[in-house]
Amino acid sequence: MPFSEKYGRTLHAPNSLGSTSDDRFMPKGYLNHFTAMPALVLTEKLDGQNNCLNRHGVFARSHIAPSQHPWDKPLWDRWQLLRNDLKSLEVFGENLFGIHSIAYSKLESYFYVFAIRENSRWLSWEEVNFYASLMDLPTVPEIQIEKPLIDFCQNNASEIEALDKWLTHHLQLPWTEYIHTPGMLGGYEYKSQQPACEGLVVRNAQGFKQAGNFLPKEERAFDQLFKLVRPSHVKTEVHWTKTWKSASIINCEKYKWYHYNYRQS
Repeated sequence: MPFSEKYGRTLHAPNSLGSTSDDRFMPKGYLNHFTAMPALVLTEKLDGQNNCLNRHGVFARSHIAPSQHPWDKPLWDRWQLLRNDLKSLEVFGENLFGIHSIAYSKLESYFYVFAIRENSRWLSWEEVNFYASLMDLPTVPEIQIEKPLIDFCQNNASEIEALDKWLTHHLQLPWTEYIHTPGMLGGYEYKSQQPACEGLVVRNAQGFKQAGNFLPKEERAFDQLFKLVRPSHVKTEVHWTKTWKSASIINCEKYKWYHYNYRQS
């Protein structure tokens, strides 16, 4: 019996470039669903491990048992500080302590929050930022939105065209070019050392239940958020667990990681 429900499936936008064989895409007409939302949030997608901190411990994608990987060590130490305050909150974020295919030169934390669930409800982005701040944890980098998505869905524009124009307006360049920049955290391909951003996530700014009416057949898929990722984004080697390297942060005191002096064994 799992300790809690694991994080659901995030569907790709139709113009996402980095899907794998088991990934799924938003169906036709999805953009109208998102233009009807009062507000959206646009964030960078980071290249790490999806981890959850809840009152039972630290979990990876599976919530059958707590995660005990060596690259989880900083999160377990942080969990010890938070465990009595979490109660019904489940904090989901990107664990960046173990470098995957992208490394980051501007990390201020080993853990960046992207969602918080309370019971069966996913909190609004405002609430996510509030609780993350109380826990002294940063949220994933956010790109400010100035114009609503619906403004770009005029003149019979296709869904792909409308989304591309909306993203270009806010990124100041096409998203297919943005993924070749360092993003907001100084990302770069660990092997080639070339600038890289994993991708983007668009979500409803308001709180929501995971199950909804938009994707009735997608039992474990979100209908309140979607992603766009770079080509061939899953590049972690088969032997990564034996050869992984730890990341570095630039300001240990900002998010109070200064209690620790991590070294790989």
